[in-house]
Amino acid sequence: MTSRSTVQSPPVRELLASAVEALGGQQRDGQVAMAEAVAEAFADKEHLLVQAGTGTGKSLGYLVPALLHDQRVVIATATLALQHQLVERDLPRLVKAVGTTPGVDASYAVLKGRSNYACLHRIREGAPDDQGELIQAEEALGALGRKVLELRDWAEQAAEKGRTGERDDAPRHTDKEWRQVSVTARECLGATKCGFGQECFAERAKEKAQKSHLIVTNHSLLAIDAIEGIPMIPEYDAVVIDEAHELAARVTQAATDELWAAEVERAARRSVRHVEGNEGDDLADAADALRAAITDAPAGRFERVPDDLADALALVRDAARACLSAYPKAEAGSDPDAALTQAKGMVQEVFTTAERMAAHSESDVLWRTEGTDRIPPMLCVAPLQVWGQMRDKLLADNTVVLTSATLMLGGDFSSVAGSVGLKPSERVDLAAPRTDWPDDAQPWRGIDVGSPFDYPRQGILYVARHLPPPGRDGLGPAQLDEITQLVDAADGRTLGLFSSRRAAEAAAEHVRKALPHLTTLAQGEAQLPELARQFVEDAHTCLFGTLGLWQGLDVPGDTCQLVIIDRIPFPRPDDPLMSARQKAADRAGANGFMQVAATHAALLLAQGAGRLIRTTNDRGVVAVLDPRLVTARYGSFLKASLPPMWTTTDPTVVRNALGRLSAPPER
Repeated sequence: MTSRSTVQSPPVRELLASAVEALGGQQRDGQVAMAEAVAEAFADKEHLLVQAGTGTGKSLGYLVPALLHDQRVVIATATLALQHQLVERDLPRLVKAVGTTPGVDASYAVLKGRSNYACLHRIREGAPDDQGELIQAEEALGALGRKVLELRDWAEQAAEKGRTGERDDAPRHTDKEWRQVSVTARECLGATKCGFGQECFAERAKEKAQKSHLIVTNHSLLAIDAIEGIPMIPEYDAVVIDEAHELAARVTQAATDELWAAEVERAARRSVRHVEGNEGDDLADAADALRAAITDAPAGRFERVPDDLADALALVRDAARACLSAYPKAEAGSDPDAALTQAKGMVQEVFTTAERMAAHSESDVLWRTEGTDRIPPMLCVAPLQVWGQMRDKLLADNTVVLTSATLMLGGDFSSVAGSVGLKPSERVDLAAPRTDWPDDAQPWRGIDVGSPFDYPRQGILYVARHLPPPGRDGLGPAQLDEITQLVDAADGRTLGLFSSRRAAEAAAEHVRKALPHLTTLAQGEAQLPELARQFVEDAHTCLFGTLGLWQGLDVPGDTCQLVIIDRIPFPRPDDPLMSARQKAADRAGANGFMQVAATHAALLLAQGAGRLIRTTNDRGVVAVLDPRLVTARYGSFLKASLPPMWTTTDPTVVRNALGRLSAPPER
């Protein structure tokens, strides 16, 4: 654990001012308030939720107090984009600006899961499975083989030049190609057993993290380390969770397991080479039984597991356990067998997942996916809730700061706080602070440091009250005509956020026919970065898409003056996990719809509406085509989650406003 030297550190406000000045920025009141609140939370060991609107400069708002903290701090992000921004831009500039300040430890490292690093053993010794052998075969050097060779050359150069060997720095590739040059944690031989342990990219990253004051990682790795109890991150005192609105979903994702027959079959095939008895064949038979049971089972969530499926899961579990026991023990002093280690790791994974599914615990949700022409149906299991694990294993051991532009849903922190394990009764009342907290209490504060944007002047929220409520059949003629009229008034410059790919494509087709002089792009027609580039380069362009655009697109300026949201983004009624959580909330006496569905919708609405105003100069309209936002009882909760834009239901007012924005400037 790093500790501060005896040199006196400057106050957080002073260091922040020095950093902002050195970086050529402007100090913002919200940024100062955030930095001081984070520093106070660290000092008092009190959890903190900070809503910091876009443009606040929240990265500096938590990085500066993190540098000043006397023990190690972990920074966890949800997206690779933010992680990249922190590591490639924010931290290097901050270190250059204030890194030599007495009392400041500016050392930092990036830490990711092992499969995010190239594996030198696999690259140099070959992939010990059937796919790897094919790739090494001369006659199989097609597109896949050539790409794998390119990745191997890149990794060798990275090792030679002391680079990180991270996937993000590799030449463009697919998941399948990357798997040929990487291993999972279970497949890894371990640094002490691997002949290339001294050069290992993942081990070097861990060593650097051990020596660093700040560690930048992601929500998933944090969940594995803190909640699953698998040591992945060096000991730390405090954690800052950026993009915290996604934390519960990312933790759920990290704790979700999948099982399909082909995976069991492959584990069996690889085991046959290493076990002397019939255990590998028995596991293959269990795979056949699982395939038949999955095929016969209905898609969706299982409130009661069909007998055939329950029997097949038990069969896979028992066969995998027997297979594991049949693997030979490593002889002392012998060289590690990579093929055996990785094959056994695969069987271990099958056993762990099958055992969890066969238990059919009330704390888990089990379901079968639909499957497609290319991907067969499989079983998934996820935790019914994750707030308990986060409370017991993350909040109990560390000071946690959660920050995002969207933490106040319905105008309050309660929804997000509850999703991570903080109780409303534990919120600190500054007017009447408590000193008699019970031992297991987790006191927390929530602050909204505002935004530099003047939302009532910069943005209009338009709700198309005159439209019919959206139906199950997608967009109707009235919605398509409304979209076309709005796009025409804006002369392009439109980001369309739709609840389904089908709706986005239907809207794009309709607008192309009605307004052929504009360029209309639809998600799926090219990679998202390419679509975003085209959208930015030509103002007379529309980009229509689904969830990837709701949260992952940053297009400031005149490019985007109209954001269209086709309907309130409630989860699908047949979503296995959401429907299970909603029913569980109802059984507990809460309002499951408001606690689960409305909260989910509020978060996505806030994220979608946030695409419009990205700088102090941006102007535009967020158009919601779902009248329920102003007619339904829950509409006020949803609306309170959005930026405080000026609101209207008058289509003429909105079209006129868009026309003025899109008009060329007068000379």
